[in-house]
Amino acid sequence: MSRKPQTNGNLALAGFDDIFRNTATPIAGESVADLPLTELHPPDFHPFHVLDDQSMTRLAKNIKQNGVREPGLARPRNEGGYELLCGNRRKRACELAGIPAMPVIIRDLDDNSAALAMVDSNLEQRDKLLYSEKAWAYRIKMDALNHNGIKGDMLSVEVLVEQTGESKNQIFRLVRLTELIVTLLDKVDARQLSFNPAVELSYLTQVEQSAVASAMEEYCVKPSLSQAARLKKMSKDGALTPEAIKKILAEAKKTPKGEPVGTMRFRKYFPPDYSQKQMDAVIIELPTDWKARATS
Repeated sequence: MSRKPQTNGNLALAGFDDIFRNTATPIAGESVADLPLTELHPPDFHPFHVLDDQSMTRLAKNIKQNGVREPGLARPRNEGGYELLCGNRRKRACELAGIPAMPVIIRDLDDNSAALAMVDSNLEQRDKLLYSEKAWAYRIKMDALNHNGIKGDMLSVEVLVEQTGESKNQIFRLVRLTELIVTLLDKVDARQLSFNPAVELSYLTQVEQSAVASAMEEYCVKPSLSQAARLKKMSKDGALTPEAIKKILAEAKKTPKGEPVGTMRFRKYFPPDYSQKQMDAVIIELPTDWKARATS
């Protein structure tokens, strides 16, 4: 006996299993068909990356041998073709495997229901998510839940707490990452900017964030939590200038014994506008010249 979805008449309260995964028997208003890949288009905003990595290679090999076992989910587009809400990794795997079509459930969904379908499928099916993927997934779902009748962030976040097992505070902090400019959010994904400092930097204006990103590149550093908190406070006070940002990020990081790390210990011997790369080049060249003179 199948379990009935506990929606209380509200689609926003239903989980992915209840609404979207039980697809063996079509319901009213939907059909199942093998659609050409050329007719399947990703959503206008799809926060989940489709990467040609080892996992994709394995998926393509499996699909080539066994076919697509679970259909995707799509809805018709006004401009023709279909918006592929669930199954974009499977579509890419089909392309790599040389398979021109894939099975898809075609269902009429409004924008909020489509957003919930896209987010929930990826939260359920992907083992690992980048910070950017999780942040945008949570934000999109909270927005869709609010539009669907669950009013207020505190109520919509409770749905996410139950679904993901993460704390309310962590969910809100993750959602804050969506306020970062793309350059900084990419650095978070690449572990070039730590999570906690990134949350603090999300309160800066986009212009200020761009200046931070430039200074990070110039000095080859990433802000510490204390530095990011200072930048946030100065921004709030209206005192954060590009010069202030450079001054804070150019500070030499200290070891426990107070010794500057790496070539930053030589910062005082160089002009203020010298970047980390310029200092490195000079420092590397000096012993080379000394050795050449010593052996000549």
